[in-house]
Amino acid sequence: RQRVMENARRRLREFDVGDKFSRLPLPRAAVLLPLMVRGGRLHLLLTVRSMQLRRSPGEVCFPGGKSEATDKDDLDTALREAKEEVGLQPEKVEVICRLMPGIDKMNNLVTPVVGFIEDTFQATPNPDEVSEVFVVPLEYFVKPLNYKAFSYKTSSGYLTRMHCFIYDDQEHKRSFKIWGLTAHFAVFLALVIFGERPTFEVDYDLDNLISSSENNFINLYASVYERKKSNL
Repeated sequence: RQRVMENARRRLREFDVGDKFSRLPLPRAAVLLPLMVRGGRLHLLLTVRSMQLRRSPGEVCFPGGKSEATDKDDLDTALREAKEEVGLQPEKVEVICRLMPGIDKMNNLVTPVVGFIEDTFQATPNPDEVSEVFVVPLEYFVKPLNYKAFSYKTSSGYLTRMHCFIYDDQEHKRSFKIWGLTAHFAVFLALVIFGERPTFEVDYDLDNLISSSENNFINLYASVYERKKSNL
């Protein structure tokens, strides 16, 4: 277990963006990518959004949400939201890094914060926000059994590849659809940690993952910002 975690820590720290993008003029949000080791393998905890939420009800996502005035930074946002949504105490998370951000369909700058949690963690979902919590082996996001991709044009006109995974969960006896920005972050996390080629196409130069992921983000941001400027 310790070796698996140490290897992951080492890889993740190479990709830590810190607060490099925190001054970009977009509304901010953050999500927590909670990693745990089960049976000697890394797993990722995910949630299902409550059906009573106005935005994206019933969709799979990571614990997280929009930044609030009291949050010091993205880490604060991600940890506060994880506590509110699934009862995960901030002191129970070993924060490792912040990975390359994404931009959601509301044009929020979303920073993924990666942290280790205990495999014994028992989630207590807040029913107003979360209907279910489940875990997926991280490896599934490079070697899926049920996967499809489609081209997706953002509201700003940027063309990108949308990943869509169907994960059959034995514990819950049902399938979960993981796609959009959540799948994007999960794939990138798996690429960073495993350093191997996935069984599907990705929009990165895998030999230069750091620079190509940054270029992709800068192009996406430029398309959003140009649109914002033209809307003024």
